[in-house]
Amino acid sequence: MKVIISETKEELGQSAGAYAAMLIRDAITRQGYANVILATGTSQFETLNQLIEEKGIDWSKVTMFHLDEYIGLPVTHPASFRKYLSERFLSRVPELHGSFLINGEGDLAEELAYLAENISENPIDVALVGIGENGHLAFNDPPADFETEAPYLVVNLDEPCRRQQMGEGWFGSLEEVPLQAISMSVRQIMKSTHIICSVPDERKAIAVKNSLENEVSNAFPASILQLHPHCAFFLDRESANLLTAIETTDAHSEIPK
Repeated sequence: MKVIISETKEELGQSAGAYAAMLIRDAITRQGYANVILATGTSQFETLNQLIEEKGIDWSKVTMFHLDEYIGLPVTHPASFRKYLSERFLSRVPELHGSFLINGEGDLAEELAYLAENISENPIDVALVGIGENGHLAFNDPPADFETEAPYLVVNLDEPCRRQQMGEGWFGSLEEVPLQAISMSVRQIMKSTHIICSVPDERKAIAVKNSLENEVSNAFPASILQLHPHCAFFLDRESANLLTAIETTDAHSEIPK
């Protein structure tokens, strides 16, 4: 595990996006294609922007998988992660080979089976993720299920998670935030060859400390990333300001291989 600290969230996004691009290009060179996971939310704005602007990626050889989506939320809603990815990524890379967006509006059993079948056929090379204020990984709120082998599952959203979504401006009130979502499972995320975790902002500082300096525990879901052989955390000074016991690297140093 590597921890790379930038001065600002803009620099964080530039470093994380450039690193993701390098890994995607390497996968295409090595095997002729790349399968990626994309997260959403405000923490991913700068990283996705940088990734899209990177040169030399043959997007016609890249397939994208979606990390999580609310249940019962229409794609037209401002908080829909399908809407987010369609507008912020898919519309900007129309040559993408394929994408698998999560539909939380229809038959959930059919959707879970559809997603599971397709991700099982396309092992993930690079996963872009974030962590929540409550330490969640995707929408796996604490205590997260570290045992299920199901690639995707229906999860209940706890109040801290729902308050975060409201606080970020996606919803007008707590009552508007859905109680459930479809989320990629922790074990499925951990199967990715490389994981890039982008976490800006001071409001995430406690979650970052719990994830990186506590023992691995489903009470701190993102702490499981400590066990991944090729995980890189990209932080800014604000999100990293509570770290005291872990080795970090300045973003101006060489990007981890």
